[in-house]
Amino acid sequence: MKLYLKLFLAILLTSLSCTKKTTPNKPKTSKNDSFVKDNYTKKEVRITMRDGIKLHTTIYSPKDTSKTYPILLQRTPYSCRPYGEDQFKNKIGPNLNLMKEGNIIVYQDVRGRWMSDGVYDNMRAYIPNKTEKQADETTDTYDTIDWLVKNVAHNNGKVGTWGISYPGHYSTVSTIDAHPALKAASPQACIGDFFFDDFHHNGAFLLSYFKVIPLFGTYKDQPTDSAWYSFADMKTQDQYQFFLDKGPLKNLNSYFQYDKLDTKSPGSENNIDDFFWKEIVNHPNYDSIWKSKGIIQHLNKVPSTVATMVVGGWFDAEDLYGPLETYKNIEKYQPNNYNTLVFGPWDHGGWSRNKVANKVGNYYFGDSISLKFQKNVETKFFNHFLKGDGSKNSGLPEAYVFDTGKKEWKSYDVWPPKNTQKETFYLSENQELTSTQNGVEKINFVSDIKRPVPYSEDIKTVFTPRKYMTDDQRFAARRPDVLVFETDVLTDDFTLAGDILAKLKVATTGSAADWIVKVIDVHPHDLKNDNKEMQTHLKLSNYHMMVRSEVMRGRFRNSFEKPEPFIPNKKTSVNIKLQDVFHTFKKGHKVQIQIQSTWFPLIDLNPQTYVDNIYKADEKDFKTQTHTVFTDSSISLTVLKE
Repeated sequence: MKLYLKLFLAILLTSLSCTKKTTPNKPKTSKNDSFVKDNYTKKEVRITMRDGIKLHTTIYSPKDTSKTYPILLQRTPYSCRPYGEDQFKNKIGPNLNLMKEGNIIVYQDVRGRWMSDGVYDNMRAYIPNKTEKQADETTDTYDTIDWLVKNVAHNNGKVGTWGISYPGHYSTVSTIDAHPALKAASPQACIGDFFFDDFHHNGAFLLSYFKVIPLFGTYKDQPTDSAWYSFADMKTQDQYQFFLDKGPLKNLNSYFQYDKLDTKSPGSENNIDDFFWKEIVNHPNYDSIWKSKGIIQHLNKVPSTVATMVVGGWFDAEDLYGPLETYKNIEKYQPNNYNTLVFGPWDHGGWSRNKVANKVGNYYFGDSISLKFQKNVETKFFNHFLKGDGSKNSGLPEAYVFDTGKKEWKSYDVWPPKNTQKETFYLSENQELTSTQNGVEKINFVSDIKRPVPYSEDIKTVFTPRKYMTDDQRFAARRPDVLVFETDVLTDDFTLAGDILAKLKVATTGSAADWIVKVIDVHPHDLKNDNKEMQTHLKLSNYHMMVRSEVMRGRFRNSFEKPEPFIPNKKTSVNIKLQDVFHTFKKGHKVQIQIQSTWFPLIDLNPQTYVDNIYKADEKDFKTQTHTVFTDSSISLTVLKE
């Protein structure tokens, strides 16, 4: 596959360009294809930052100059192509409604990416007490907005920022020490902390992201309009077998020319490792490097003059932690701010698509969900704060959330809703999930390092995994190394609205282990299919829909900063927080919990013997072990009472 097509796959959800299916002989066109060119002028400028670095910026302004318009700004590491003032995107702005009604739409290549100057730093750290000439992403955003409102004709002096995924992170950044002209920001699927988003989950490395690593950290120091990095060619469609055959993580170094890279990148303000893979390898724990890159802890610096609408998908495999923690921490630090949450039945960026049918993987949630969000929520938010009076009375709820079991929207004054309570369920040796604890028993299983539990039954390679978030889990439930616990058939609806905490009591014959907990909605055996797009080998009859899942790398059970081994055969507590859900297990369904110790190759293999750095582990360190789960383990659920 040509390089530019590979890049397109990697940035599909953060680019706002429409993509049309085509036939070899007759490309299909859309009535929107020429709208931008017909109704907007395009200008490219290089805006000088306070330290002298120039950032490439593309400005689309309405041709109708009879009125003024707000500015909608997206800062991105994924390129604001096409380059050239005579080359136009097919779609600009957060959605087609905002594009068609007229706004000044601006895209900017962030520092060190594509046509901008400087050296890129993946999740560049915020500098709390800067000198006059020091720059970070907050100052780059401030300086950009300052230039735009002073130099772009026919703007009304109000600016909004938006973005999905990495651009969503830059939208969050824009709110910190914000420019006075910034009135509205919508961080969407925004990265919050790279030790808990995207590439790591609770310290476990997301091996499934292997192919995209070059995108996020290959060094360059000159502007370019073409890709300066290349992706690893796995030469197979079976990623499970590929990674199993490769063995220890250090065997992947050759794909990145790891040993040929300098230790530090020239010109890097933070003196970080020059390549993202090297940074991951050299910093296996939650040390000062990862802590400095997190943005969540700085949300106490969001002024009350900036309205925020945080958007996410309940089945976003990439950035679920980020948007939930962004919303919650703005609420925590700035309770009087206008701060709202929208979470729907989407995977990564699904709300920005223009498809009528809304599904994640095999699971169908309804029609026009994304289109209605764009028109009735997103457009309304930006228009109120950028074109309207900007009062807190926007007409939108504090929390607008989709119940993924009932398949309907709900509005609440706060998230999680006030009328919730914690309910605890316990495990049983006969595979039951009960509300009372009945003794303490041991359940053993063998975690075979040569036969790890797959995260999906699909045979393919992916850039980033997505569909598994709603996948049928029957293939896992029928393995001996996956423990299954479930309730009786429910006689009433049972709604979860908030986070989940698994309090495991475990032991292992080794000195290291991972622990994975999955919450699953077991559908009735007589349920009929309502989704023609489901994979042909599956049926809704007895479908085991994954609702939420999470991993805890056992060495971090007490501290992400200071890992520690397990004492072989000693009963040990491992707590795992699973991110929020809003899901009703309907009458006639069952609640199921699955517990396992491998999840391959979503996460890398744990050697199951303790080493200081798993990224440098040898083949001899990997051992099959027997794990034990004790039945005084419990699952704390946040249950809605209406």
